[in-house]
Amino acid sequence: MPLILLNKPFGVLCQFSRPDERPTLKDYITDANVYPAGRLDLDSEGLVLLTDDGRLQARISQPESKLPKRYWAQVEGFARDEHLEWLRRGVDLKDGRAVALEAEGIDEPQNLWPRDPPIRERRKVPTSWIELVIDEGRNRQVRRMTAAAGLPTLRLVRHAVGPWTLAGLESGEAERISNERAWQTFDRYRAVPLR
Repeated sequence: MPLILLNKPFGVLCQFSRPDERPTLKDYITDANVYPAGRLDLDSEGLVLLTDDGRLQARISQPESKLPKRYWAQVEGFARDEHLEWLRRGVDLKDGRAVALEAEGIDEPQNLWPRDPPIRERRKVPTSWIELVIDEGRNRQVRRMTAAAGLPTLRLVRHAVGPWTLAGLESGEAERISNERAWQTFDRYRAVPLR
């Protein structure tokens, strides 16, 4: 069976059951018996990994694995060096301290699909883009971190989890790779010492 890399669109629930009229993973994935290895909020976009291999799902999603997750965030205001340093040093959230492994200002990512609906723009408030890497997965963590650093998130895209990325996937598209290949990729990735 496959490991599925899905580019989850904005507004899609990261589950298969449909509690109301909102779209779910079922609208994009028809494979039987696959489950998300981690979640992505309704109003976040990007990479969701799904598998039928419970062991692989656990290795990807359990906190002990500490797989880095890489995000692009469009934030309100100009991301200055002091904002980014604050994220790298750590910010205090209601559920404890949260530290970005990396936090850098970036240009708007190339080939980024349009968001539907578009973000709310205010004429007198500039926006900028940052890239953050975290190895936790607390509820709405990146959004809470950027807000604590004075940069409320307007758009959030997860573009990598460990060795897997969105490369080449449009919003709503999925790629399937065998679980055997996924394990090989995971094992090679874990064999490389982290910075």
